[in-house]
Amino acid sequence: MITVAENQTGKRLDVFMSEQLPAYSRAFFKRLIDDGYVLVNGLSITKAGYVLKLNDQVTYTFPAPKSVDMSKDLTNVFVEIVYEHADFLIINKPAGLVVHAPQKEYIGITLVDWLLHYFKDLKTVGAQDRPGIVHRLDMHTSGLMIIPTNNQSHAIFTNMFKDRQISKTYLAVTTGHPDQTGQINYPIVRHPSHRNRMTHVLSKELTQNWAKQARHAQTNYRVLNYLPSYSLVAVQPVTGRTHQIRVHMAAIGHVLVGDIVYGHKTGLISRQALHAYKLVFSYQGQVYEFIAQPPADFNNLLGATTFTL
Repeated sequence: MITVAENQTGKRLDVFMSEQLPAYSRAFFKRLIDDGYVLVNGLSITKAGYVLKLNDQVTYTFPAPKSVDMSKDLTNVFVEIVYEHADFLIINKPAGLVVHAPQKEYIGITLVDWLLHYFKDLKTVGAQDRPGIVHRLDMHTSGLMIIPTNNQSHAIFTNMFKDRQISKTYLAVTTGHPDQTGQINYPIVRHPSHRNRMTHVLSKELTQNWAKQARHAQTNYRVLNYLPSYSLVAVQPVTGRTHQIRVHMAAIGHVLVGDIVYGHKTGLISRQALHAYKLVFSYQGQVYEFIAQPPADFNNLLGATTFTL
């Protein structure tokens, strides 16, 4: 039990908890509070923004770690370990693999299943339903991901993503020929009638109702090579909204090749042509840079095309 002192009054509950236990992120405690694992004066508080008062008594419990389902066949799951540090992994996720279960009823194989199978200690790192996860790639996007392997590094990387201290570069193949360079700043919101889609919002559409839901999003891009009908583009998302690159490129009329959600199916590639190519960040005073070359389906789409970043 933790008693709120005078200099802690007025703080949000999730902020207070992350300060008391800095090995865990604020986002972790927000989920813990939402799920009813934090009590204030003996009562369950399900609002992370609850404002603490002097002498409030805060108690908490952690949910049981996620169990490892050893019955799932991981034979055909090929995740490359690019680098292994004492505090984190850098992995190369294949296209077609979901990062974590989208709902409790999901029975398919996920990256989390693979991670827990080979790195069992991860079950206590971060949130119970997504241990070791601090960012995501869409199911059909391939490429680099950071996997913290303890709660201290989980909190550090969570804050680094929040503070935009990690540089991410994607390779994308788009339809048509966008301008050589560009910056896209359309806010993004969940589509009002298609819940599996996001959509961009033009500034003139930002009525009060839209403004409450839309989130600022910024994407920078540079064309690496113009092909006859397509373009190979290096994309750097500044923010990290759901489907951001796919939505933004579609918004300027250059949908990703193979993106059946925002564009259309093609026989050239069986998924959206998007690959998380490069990660750069500083951790404990050292700069790390990682590159994962595109997989075969992406390279087949490009043919003999070469590029330099």
